[in-house]
Amino acid sequence: MTSTSTTGSTVSLPEDRDAHVPLARLVKVEMRKMLDTRAGFWLLVVIALLTVAAIGLFAVFAPDQDRTFDSFLGGAATPQGFLLPVLGVLLVTSEWGQRAALATFTLVPVRARVVAAKVLAALVIGTAAVLVAVVVAALVTAVRGGSNAWDAAGTSVLDATWMFALLQALGILQGLAFGMLFLNSAAAIVVFFVVPIVSSVVFNLVPALQDVAPWVDLGSAQAEWGGGGPVGNQGPPTAEAWAQLGTAGLIWIVLPLVLGGLRILRSEVK
Repeated sequence: MTSTSTTGSTVSLPEDRDAHVPLARLVKVEMRKMLDTRAGFWLLVVIALLTVAAIGLFAVFAPDQDRTFDSFLGGAATPQGFLLPVLGVLLVTSEWGQRAALATFTLVPVRARVVAAKVLAALVIGTAAVLVAVVVAALVTAVRGGSNAWDAAGTSVLDATWMFALLQALGILQGLAFGMLFLNSAAAIVVFFVVPIVSSVVFNLVPALQDVAPWVDLGSAQAEWGGGGPVGNQGPPTAEAWAQLGTAGLIWIVLPLVLGGLRILRSEVK
């Protein structure tokens, strides 16, 4: 217990006052922070609109044999794959850019709990985006699906859904990790898009590196899963594909997430 004297009276403040705030409430607060900012709100709206538009356009212009559930879901992988990581970046950097982090860490001094809440909030938002894509893809498949629309190329509806969900979750976590690492929106977004692209180009253009590319380069590892989505994937991923995604994910997601978390825990809030 600590005591503070204010206008002749003594007020007692528990040192573990943030421990009384449930983690679920912290997650809700982090999600509200995203919705309450214009950038975050409109980014969520754009993600939803582009998801519907991508699936709708594919349904209109794709040939009959390509109008399958996994293809429709894969059509949503492009807009969500680009924009969900940006949402993850803003979930962290918007607070530091607007100096709201000072209020956050004053109310919840144990910063690790705030970091955990941000990670969970990012996964909840990513799950909501995936559900939108799955529902729209299912509706469009029921209306415009071609022959064998629900089980094409050995990829069942369940397989296509969980693979799509996993890749989108990895994307938003990578964006969150880069946001935590740089604590600046512009820097995090630029590095997030530029560095992986350069890495993929180098690993795929240099013949000596092509064999190790899926083990080190995240883009190459995700290509083994169907190019960033279930499209073209012949059934569930193999054990080798799992291992490649795991090693590349350690480099591009887990390592930045750990380093970014340490930076938040130790950074001075100004």
